Amino acid sequence: MADKNSHLHVSIWRGKEHGSFASYDVPRLESQTVLDVVTYIQRQLDPSLSYRYACRVGMCGSCAMTVNGVARWTCRTHVAKVERGGELEIAPLSNLPVIKDLVTDMREFFDKWARAMGRFQGSRTRSDAFARVDPASRERRAADAGIECIGCGVCYASCDVVSWRPEFLGPAALNRAWTLVNDVRDVLRDERVQATSGDSGCHACHTQGSCTQRCPKSIAPTAGIAGLKRLALGSSSLGRR
Repeated sequence: MADKNSHLHVSIWRGKEHGSFASYDVPRLESQTVLDVVTYIQRQLDPSLSYRYACRVGMCGSCAMTVNGVARWTCRTHVAKVERGGELEIAPLSNLPVIKDLVTDMREFFDKWARAMGRFQGSRTRSDAFARVDPASRERRAADAGIECIGCGVCYASCDVVSWRPEFLGPAALNRAWTLVNDVRDVLRDERVQATSGDSGCHACHTQGSCTQRCPKSIAPTAGIAGLKRLALGSSSLGRR
């Protein structure tokens, strides 16, 4: 039996939606990340294991997985902080279809960005002068609070409302919409508020805060969602006059 102090006992999800966990013993190393563990298994023990990563330094977000029940970036998660008695359980992100093993299908996630009108639409052309935005303005500060999202899906996988109501746009799409309604250069503010209202939009959020708690970039999607609710209420009140 492997020495508990020199090896990790790792359980990794294998298969698609219906699969099972496979067990591996991995050497324990200093400053070892969860992504290091997955890479070792794929390169040294089982080349058929599928997973996704790119930058390895917390810039792309593509290595997000569920580690001991919590969605995390595996490249920035050190084994020493999450292992339990020398054991790790690694699974694909929740709330997304599984393609194979640790790889999820992100199309649904980004389709919801599109439904939330998460694309900037300005009025100026390349022939116009650059728009000037006051960095101290209330709108710019509101946008700054959520603009660093890289679309890793950790908040989406952590959202219980998405689990209950798959049509819910989710915290990432709504956070993106919030940054855009506060971009004074964008010309689709009212349309975007309308697109993110309703039963599948901001009003479906129960403000449980899992997205804010788990975000690796320390973004608070719940704050942006609350802002969208206020704007939607204001638009509704104006419409009744």
